[in-house]
Amino acid sequence: MSATLEKNGTWTAQFRYEDIYGKSRHKCKRGFSTEEEADQFEDSFKRRIKGSLDMRFVDFIEMYGEDMRPFLRENTWITKQYMINDKILPFFGKKRLRDIAPSDILDWQNELLGKRKKNGEPYSGTYVRTVDSQLVAIFAHAERYYGLIPNPTAKTPRIGERDAQEMCFWTRDQYLTFSDWLSSDPVMFTPIEVLYWTGVRLGELLALMPNDIDFNKCEMYVRHSFRKVRGRDAMTPPKTEKSVRKIVIPEFLRDELRDYIDNVSKCAYNERIFKDIDSRKIRAALDAGIEDTGVPRIRIHDLRHSHVSLLIDMGYSAVAIAERTGHESTEITFRYAHLMPDTQEKMATAISGYRG
Repeated sequence: MSATLEKNGTWTAQFRYEDIYGKSRHKCKRGFSTEEEADQFEDSFKRRIKGSLDMRFVDFIEMYGEDMRPFLRENTWITKQYMINDKILPFFGKKRLRDIAPSDILDWQNELLGKRKKNGEPYSGTYVRTVDSQLVAIFAHAERYYGLIPNPTAKTPRIGERDAQEMCFWTRDQYLTFSDWLSSDPVMFTPIEVLYWTGVRLGELLALMPNDIDFNKCEMYVRHSFRKVRGRDAMTPPKTEKSVRKIVIPEFLRDELRDYIDNVSKCAYNERIFKDIDSRKIRAALDAGIEDTGVPRIRIHDLRHSHVSLLIDMGYSAVAIAERTGHESTEITFRYAHLMPDTQEKMATAISGYRG
């Protein structure tokens, strides 16, 4: 064993092991009261890493984290970790991995369907599906890399809903009604303008810096996404590789951004333009404007949908829209097909013309 005594009198277990991909990895855990406790931790960890299916589910989750975390963005892992700790471990934690049966999965699913938020409302169908899929992913990992047979989720149904709630969006006239109402608010007007006229995601908006904008060419570069991670600011890569993109912006939006940087944000070249803005402030501005103007109620992300619907209405192709918004073109086709209800009719008319 390789336990070492620290200056503060505690013991540290520090050793190397081989992960499921055959790579040498380093493990360090501090704060043990005795050398024996540190040695026991090392012995237990190495036994778990060999993949014994007699281990408890909670111990396997630690291994799952060791395996998966290096391949995930920090905020993605934090989201997964929250779901696991809050919705999965309380039910499965003490069970031995090999003893978990399909009937246990069904019992857990029924319990999940009965859970309520703090305000008493049930969880959305899409959230239930996300949590259910996380459990499926855990057991698939155990099956693929640790030889778990049978996989107890293989014979159980999936619960929840695949599709998100109905997509909402503002037409151009509805947005102009709202923006005219908002124009007297110098702090909130410009960030919401950017969301509507460019279709960027909220995190992409909040990450923008002056050096992401070429004011001469009217070009905006999406390079990062911003969010709070455990109370601290985190700049991460955008959602997908395609999300790193250049967006050509209209001159009026270029001018609004320049004015905002010079007179409202007063940020440095390498500081966030919207450092004083967050989702709560944007939501409050939307709610107030909706109440006063009577335009339909939408979510913040629906401003992105509104931009896509605007481009569709202007006649742009799915490929062109996808390039601007950082989607895959197939995603534009499938997600927004209902906004193009006459496409099939236009195709049929065009084909009729070819027949003569």
